[in-house]
Amino acid sequence: MISVQSIIDAPIEKVWDLWTLPKHIVKWNYPSEEWQTIAAENDLKINGKFKYIMQTKDKSAAFDFEGIYTDVKVLSKIEYKLFDNRTGSIHFEENDNIVKITEIFEPNTNDSKSMQEQWCQAVIDNFKTYVE
Repeated sequence: MISVQSIIDAPIEKVWDLWTLPKHIVKWNYPSEEWQTIAAENDLKINGKFKYIMQTKDKSAAFDFEGIYTDVKVLSKIEYKLFDNRTGSIHFEENDNIVKITEIFEPNTNDSKSMQEQWCQAVIDNFKTYVE
């Protein structure tokens, strides 16, 4: 499993909304300036589907990040299963308007574990910048 984390200086309701609403997801869900999320769908409920279409700005690479939610506890936890059967979860812990987000997921077998950890940490750091 891979685990990444960030501490965000914002109320939990704001963090939750910016993490889950498609109009915001497309503004922060990328690891570097070369990438972008061109579309996001998010049906945030158990058995609801999510799909983020990511591509490089020069359109030389692209992929869909998609799956279904297996558990959702509003303002607290999201668990998911990707279409390749890997699982993951995102935990939101609030203390005095500071939110710790921890994402834990199974790495894929096509890319190095360290590359996947760096990618996901960059995305979650970009989210922190977007929120704050």
